[in-house]
Amino acid sequence: MTVLRYIVTIYIAYLCGSVSFSIMISTLFHKVDIRKRGSGNAGATNMARSFGLGAGLGTLFGDMVKAAIALLAGYFILGVIGMCIAGCACLLGHCWPLFYDFRGGKGISVGVVIALSISWKLLAIIAAVFFLVAVLTRKVSAGSIAAALTMGVLGFFMPVPLSLQLLSLFASILVLIRHIPNMIRLVKGEEPDFRLPSSKK
Repeated sequence: MTVLRYIVTIYIAYLCGSVSFSIMISTLFHKVDIRKRGSGNAGATNMARSFGLGAGLGTLFGDMVKAAIALLAGYFILGVIGMCIAGCACLLGHCWPLFYDFRGGKGISVGVVIALSISWKLLAIIAAVFFLVAVLTRKVSAGSIAAALTMGVLGFFMPVPLSLQLLSLFASILVLIRHIPNMIRLVKGEEPDFRLPSSKK
């Protein structure tokens, strides 16, 4: 019975993660798959760059809601351990979604919810790091990478169960892996600054 609950938790969380709001919003309202625009990433930043701040915020909100649903489901099924398993499965679904040819986002929106589930203090710190680095460099990817590194390190200093600390580390590593192309462009000086699309026709 316990094994079945683990399987159900993983199944629900992965399917939740596989729901891509960027792809749904872009195809429904803009008649184009976001993966064919801008950086090709199915995430809030590329949505904002391609279709405006509203599209980006809508994507971020939707992805955070799906992550919250996944983590809450995991918690109700298996407690804290279930929440951690759900967080990992939701991240995997977000990055490699079953419904969209396994081409998804980079895990930032789901990572935000995971950080909040671990500690609001952790979320506050990584949010501050993200905004500081992003503003100074004018590159969202640089802020995301710095935030992920901070989350991975500080997660082990939070007074929380080991399972939550490991969840923090897993999320950090996965987000960093997804940002390897951005790291390469940053090193080469080829990473573009963040700009919203012009309203001019």
